[in-house]
Amino acid sequence: MNYFIHESAYVDENVEIGGGSKIWHFAHILSNTVIGRNCVLGQNVVAGPSVKIGNNCKIQNNVSVYKGVELEDDVFCGPSMVFTNVINPRAFIEKKSEFRKTLLKNGCSIGANATIVCGVTIGRYALIGAGSVVTKDVPDYALITGVPGRQTGWVCECGEVLKGSDFKCVVCGKEYRLVDGILNTD
Repeated sequence: MNYFIHESAYVDENVEIGGGSKIWHFAHILSNTVIGRNCVLGQNVVAGPSVKIGNNCKIQNNVSVYKGVELEDDVFCGPSMVFTNVINPRAFIEKKSEFRKTLLKNGCSIGANATIVCGVTIGRYALIGAGSVVTKDVPDYALITGVPGRQTGWVCECGEVLKGSDFKCVVCGKEYRLVDGILNTD
């Protein structure tokens, strides 16, 4: 075993945990969940059942990653952010067959207390501001803020907001270009 599981955490059967990962206090990993290498799942995180979490992901305290949600590599989920999995839930109607897939692509970050409504895709290296509510797909490198979430800018892979029209990061120097409303590094 080359990963860490705190003694207060619960890990169900049929779970895969990659080397170097850490599962902290009171977390619960449900069956058929796959957690990649070098991940950190904070206090009170629930993952699963049947969830896939990529390598190098950080899921902060009090986050539930439900069935239907997939995290690619290098995804950050801030404290107490929320995923949903049914668009119109009712306590008295079983709707598990209506779970919608939610995909978080490589390198994206979700701020504290943000809500990601099911059925959306968060693009590569996108940044969702704290407290934002995402109701539609988010492009790569987009900065989303507010309720409902709206694109208010672009961010670099290093996480810095890109300022000006030249799309050059003042922190790491990476350069981007905007073509047909899509930001890329080509």
